[in-house]
Amino acid sequence: MRHGCLHAAMKTLAVLFFSTAALSQTTPSSSAGGNHPVGPLPGLTGIWQRLNVPGENYAFTTDPIPMQPWAEEAYNYNKGPGPERYGRGELDPSRHCYPPGLSRMYYIPYPFEIIQLPGRVLMLFEWDHWVRQIWTDGRGHNEGYGLTWMGDSIGHWDGDTLIVDTVGLHPKTWLTEAGHVHTDALRVTERMRRLDGETLEIRFTFDDPKAYTRPWEGEKRFRLQPGWSIMEDVVCEDKLLR
Repeated sequence: MRHGCLHAAMKTLAVLFFSTAALSQTTPSSSAGGNHPVGPLPGLTGIWQRLNVPGENYAFTTDPIPMQPWAEEAYNYNKGPGPERYGRGELDPSRHCYPPGLSRMYYIPYPFEIIQLPGRVLMLFEWDHWVRQIWTDGRGHNEGYGLTWMGDSIGHWDGDTLIVDTVGLHPKTWLTEAGHVHTDALRVTERMRRLDGETLEIRFTFDDPKAYTRPWEGEKRFRLQPGWSIMEDVVCEDKLLR
């Protein structure tokens, strides 16, 4: 009898598993907000690693960034003297165990995984095991969410492009490796699409009227890494074990 019950339970789990797997590869039901195109989900799923571009700019763009006077003063102080691509280490919040924040996370040379689900997209970052949720079920921003390191992200599909809108980002982080600052008014729009079988492009629009005179744009590209796994990584582990 016990074996019969176990067999029935395993059969039920198998049906649920394959039904869920099939659902994740097809258009979700209307209860998911209708934000996915008809047919298979666009192929963003996979593990991605930042492309190393020779002479890469550490501020997302080579164009001048339109900073408010106070933000430019803070940036000049953070980046230190000389044409350094990085900000001053002793001032870098991430060097003091603060999370890097949403946009800064993309600079870290650690992989991340994108997992597409009906009504939601997950991003699993190897760096410090960060998890980001992007809701695609038609909901709006959570007004009571407060400020967090990854912010409150909602998205929708425009053809093969996932458009993500994020607000509620904690101003303690730097926006770039070079030391650009931001405020709690920051809104980040990302347009994620697969350029080809191996390349993911994310185009950014940064809009923070308290720190910048107008919205500005940038981009990053990432290479698909088949066969990789997201490993365990704990930032400041050496300090925790002392």
